[in-house]
Amino acid sequence: MDEKRPDYANGKICYIIIPADDPQRSANFFEKAVEWKIRRDNHGSLSFDDGVGQVSGMWITDAKPLTDTGLRIHIMVADIAATVEKIKAEGGTIVRDFDLNASEVTAEFTDPAGNIWGLYQERALAGK
Repeated sequence: MDEKRPDYANGKICYIIIPADDPQRSANFFEKAVEWKIRRDNHGSLSFDDGVGQVSGMWITDAKPLTDTGLRIHIMVADIAATVEKIKAEGGTIVRDFDLNASEVTAEFTDPAGNIWGLYQERALAGK
């Protein structure tokens, strides 16, 4: 099996640092809800690679969760309805549900630490 490698390009978003009161709980949530690959980085910190091997990151305990309406990171999903159900099953909260008839198929949720995230489903997949 070929290991996924990120594209290296100037200006690409490549790394996300996520506030978490319990990094293991947050890692378990993202692994099950959006299928991120969980690992330890070269310093032993709990880290992740996204589902397509393009973005990595880690959880930290010394920052406040992103709970306001500022910057929002969206995670692309193939099936927003199924992902919303996984998020709820894993302890996340849907704060804005999706509408398959909207011009942009998105939803928003909070992770176990209270960070607000977005989901995005490609419009072409919404009718399937």
